[in-house]
Amino acid sequence: MENVALIESFSEFKDDKLIDRVTLMAILEDVFRSALKRKFGDDDNFDIIVNPDKGDLEIWRNRIVVADGEVEDENQEISLSDARKIEPDFEVGEDVSEEVKLVDLGRRAILALRQNLISKIHEHDNTIIYKQFKDLVGEIYTAEVHHIRHRAVILLDDEGNEIVLPKDRQIPSDFFRKGDNVRGVIDTVELKGAKPTIIMSRSSPVFLEKLFEQEIPEVFDGLITIKKVVRIPGEKAKVAVDSYDDRIDPVGACVGMKGSRIHGIVRELGNENIDVINYTNNLQLFITRALSPARVTSIKLDEENKRAEVILKPEEVSKAIGRGGHNIRLAGQLTGYEIDVFREGAEEDVELSEFSDEIEEWIIEEFSKAGFDTAKSVLEQDVNDLVKRTDLEEETINDVVRILKEEFED
Repeated sequence: MENVALIESFSEFKDDKLIDRVTLMAILEDVFRSALKRKFGDDDNFDIIVNPDKGDLEIWRNRIVVADGEVEDENQEISLSDARKIEPDFEVGEDVSEEVKLVDLGRRAILALRQNLISKIHEHDNTIIYKQFKDLVGEIYTAEVHHIRHRAVILLDDEGNEIVLPKDRQIPSDFFRKGDNVRGVIDTVELKGAKPTIIMSRSSPVFLEKLFEQEIPEVFDGLITIKKVVRIPGEKAKVAVDSYDDRIDPVGACVGMKGSRIHGIVRELGNENIDVINYTNNLQLFITRALSPARVTSIKLDEENKRAEVILKPEEVSKAIGRGGHNIRLAGQLTGYEIDVFREGAEEDVELSEFSDEIEEWIIEEFSKAGFDTAKSVLEQDVNDLVKRTDLEEETINDVVRILKEEFED
């Protein structure tokens, strides 16, 4: 058979793409049958024999011998005189098999055939990649930074597969350079057109859960169970853990001596503050633990509306709320309850909003974000502590303290 480039490339496709023999033969047969349909209108009467290892291909057309002048379908029938040019002893009604040379298809058809073959191979590769990464969703994966775009970082793995890490799925403090190795979880895999789109996430709670599995042997072995993970990426996270073995302290095992075990996880997440909490079915106790480091005085639950009224000493309120409200927000997500914080003796206090005629609204909002929404909550704090807990300047805070002392304490 003619040694055309298409045939020579069969074994190359097989070696380069690591396609198994059966799959390659099926793809090749499909491609050639498409070419035969375009050329002859039908391919039912063709036999295709492919040997991809050697690069051999044979195409045979089967037709029935009919009397001269009675050929109605040239693809299915052959005249007696034409049949006898192949073998002189053919008779009407017999089957004739005739080899079809690739050159008979025409140069343009051969070029189109080769392009179709390449397209089918790529389509097969993309399907394999899609299935491979679909099975990896929720698992940690490492890839190298290839190039950095405004809204995403493009990564390549060892196989040359492209993985996208969007800006909104990065940790805010993340900073990457070309060539850096990046870890994250495979978040989603979509087949858009023929090409799979693989999305990685470092902001997902699943990433933190999988890091616990990697770094803490008891979690990997199933001795410690992670009940729930909630995160504000790069800022704060809460992880509820439990163990069915009373001899194991799940929190102590996860944190390690002087934080040795959790330190690597914290560093990976850009120094994200991680609270590890003992899980319990006792809702009041679970909410109390979730509000750590604040010490709760009492809790009143409204189970029907999933609300919890928490009473704390004034000095504990800011701890419960946390900087920017992160602590109370995560505690609510972890427990599934909307948490309302109240101070002991609040009836003797005055809301900061009552001073809106003297204190600008944006300043009141800054205090509120840090958990200081009453006059007493501000006055009970040291000015230096207020500077650390808010984004306000010391001069502004001193002005507010002066106003509150004049108006509230008189």
